[in-house]
This record gives sequence, structure tokens and C-alpha cells, in this order.
Amino acid sequence: GDLKFHEQQEGSLCAQHCLNNLLQGEYFSPVELSSIAHQLDEEERMRMAEGGVTSEDYRTFLQQPSGNMDDSGFFSIQVISNALKVWGLELILFNSPEYQRLRIDPINERSFICNYKEHWFTVRKLGKQVIFLFLPCLFSHSALQLKLKCKGLMPLKERTDH
Repeated sequence: GDLKFHEQQEGSLCAQHCLNNLLQGEYFSPVELSSIAHQLDEEERMRMAEGGVTSEDYRTFLQQPSGNMDDSGFFSIQVISNALKVWGLELILFNSPEYQRLRIDPINERSFICNYKEHWFTVRKLGKQVIFLFLPCLFSHSALQLKLKCKGLMPLKERTDH
């Protein structure tokens, strides 16, 4: 169906709004997304520790801020991807090897998650209409079209491997 849910942007929590607009409900809060980000940080820390906890690389890694979230409320693509896995949805990067292997035709996809100047937003197809769910004042139409032709386009595929 019809588009019934549109969550307005608060602060820099565009990843939360992007996900909730895509899923059409208030499914994710900053708390859940922060939890996913911390889990990813911990997995990265454990991988780095395999090289030795006394190594220079490991010490440098510990001093760096999280690559998965920041104080402004921005979340990484990995956080968004992991959040979608809960719903059986898989994020496939535009023009990635997997994208090529699956021979994805964007025309046939229903939903996209895009990033433009550090802002996540959702593009959904409803019937023959394409709906952009974002803050309109942030984008000019031509810049958005250009970005969609580049690598900011990420089709979502429903996973069939469960």
C-alpha cells in the first residue's frame, strides 16, 4: 500500500528516521541504533585485539571515536544494515560485486536508502510513483538525481536465505 507514516527529522537522527520511514512505523529509536553501534564497535575491537593488545594499531584504534556513531546522532551504513537484518532485509550497495552478481535492476526494486552529504534518506516506490522521504530543504532536485545515478543508491532485497 499507501504511504501512511512519515517521521519528521529531529537533530541529526536521520538514520533512525530513514529506517522508520522505510519500514513505515516507529520501530527504531536512538537507543536501539546506539546498541547496534556499540555491538559493532566491540566486534571491531575484538578483531583488532587478535593482532595483539599491545600493538600500536590496537592502541590507536582504542583512542579513536566510534566509526559507527557520533555525538550528533549520525549512524554508519553498517548500523543501518544490521538494523534491517532484524526485518529480513538486506542492504546491497549499488554497483558492488553482489549487486552485479544478483543482476539487480533498480527499476524493479521498491526501496532505496541513500546518503547525500552525511544525510540518510529513504526512497520508496508506491505503484508507479517514486516517493522521496527526507527533508526537502536539504536537496536540490538535480543534485539528488545526480547522486542517485552515482553510488549513493542502495537497493534493499528481501533475504530469501532463512
